[in-house]
Amino acid sequence: MSQADQQEDQLYAAREPIFPRRVSGKFRNLKWVIMAITLGIYYITPWIRWDRGPNLPDQAVLVDLANRRFFFFFIEIWPHEFYFIAGLLIMAGLGLFLFTSALGRVWCGYTCPQTVWTDLFILVERWVEGDRNARLRLHRQKKMDLRKARLRATKWALWFLIGLATGGAWVFYFTDAPTLLNDLLHFRAHPVAYTTMGVLTLTTFVFGGFMREQICIYACPWPRIQAAMMDEDTITVGYREWRGEPRGKHRKAEGAENLGDCIDCMACVNVCPVGIDIRNGQQLECITCALCIDACDDIMAKVGKPRGLIDYIALSDEKLEREGNAPRPIMKHIFRPRVLLYTALWSLVGVGLIIALLSRQDIDMTVAPVRNPTFVTLSDGSIRNTYDVRLRNKHGEDRGFVVTVAPSDVFELKLEGYDENVTDVPADSTKLQRVYIVAAPDTDAAQAERTEMTITVTDPVAEEQVSKDTVFNGRDN
Repeated sequence: MSQADQQEDQLYAAREPIFPRRVSGKFRNLKWVIMAITLGIYYITPWIRWDRGPNLPDQAVLVDLANRRFFFFFIEIWPHEFYFIAGLLIMAGLGLFLFTSALGRVWCGYTCPQTVWTDLFILVERWVEGDRNARLRLHRQKKMDLRKARLRATKWALWFLIGLATGGAWVFYFTDAPTLLNDLLHFRAHPVAYTTMGVLTLTTFVFGGFMREQICIYACPWPRIQAAMMDEDTITVGYREWRGEPRGKHRKAEGAENLGDCIDCMACVNVCPVGIDIRNGQQLECITCALCIDACDDIMAKVGKPRGLIDYIALSDEKLEREGNAPRPIMKHIFRPRVLLYTALWSLVGVGLIIALLSRQDIDMTVAPVRNPTFVTLSDGSIRNTYDVRLRNKHGEDRGFVVTVAPSDVFELKLEGYDENVTDVPADSTKLQRVYIVAAPDTDAAQAERTEMTITVTDPVAEEQVSKDTVFNGRDN
């Protein structure tokens, strides 16, 4: 079989690396700003200090796995309050639906971590090896001479340092950053820290340096979901083919007056980070980064044509523009039922989380009856039940909590280890307190199988109170 026949029988073609050309313009500048802000937030946040008092960590944002808590500036989330994290995840999903419905894959084009780090890696690559044509020549050079080896080694070393900084910044979110940095430099850190840094360094290096658009096209599920979020009124990057076609380069040749505005310069293709031709219509690979808009506007200005051949447009405006009319205002496309519904749902979850955050108490408890045995008969015939009460003190200082039971004329309460019904709970911590409740032998509670009662915990200093309903188990004679 000939080589040509073998190539025709191949199911998959080898990937051809993409080398985007440098471009300038308002959207490219916007991407630079967003890159600087997002990377700045990621790398700097673990080093921000926040004074919470002597008993709490002073790191502004900290996922404290050892104590199973999450700190975000003045907010502290405990394990039993995981619904806050679930609510934030729901808001993130609804926000993604909202922005996709209104502006297409704007998340993918501007703020997705894969896009941000890929942009950074391409910037390093361009700085070391040159712009598109220089990188293409270097890629097609089969011989590995000293110059090519030097450029590749320099580029990969810088990529590795970026990946290492990425992995390092991530582990700083899970423990005190200055302490961990000192331990890492002196090789005293836990092996989990080094392993996590190694994995994230490797994935950042490979995903941002080599796989790039393949992550967006093949690994990320969002390109296949986005179609359900978009419709003909969604504002997205598109090509006005009714203005640009038929395209042609020879503007002074015979019949040039019949050509459209597109001069087929391929500028839009050469700057695309995923290597598509936007003139072929909407495509799964397009991340709506808008770099093709900057490239096309620059060419249109040079040839004396109106800008906007490639632009953020809505498909529903095509008929209006073909007839020579102006498109509808962008706000009319954005404020439509689907977008308003997502906005309402997103706001509803957000308001609910804020209300829950503001209304939560600084003390809390859970009550768990001890079932083995269900009850104990004392020497005088009284019935005693045992309960494990977990008390939470969210204040920054130790507090004495008063524990009572109702109805108080039926039940007597006793705290293990204390003569009075006051237990000391350390600052910003939980305490498991064993509680004994006794019913006299001649009471209905001692004779009945189950009697409803309420255990109450009071913080006299803050004048806060929390109650839990439970049951008292009797003899059931």
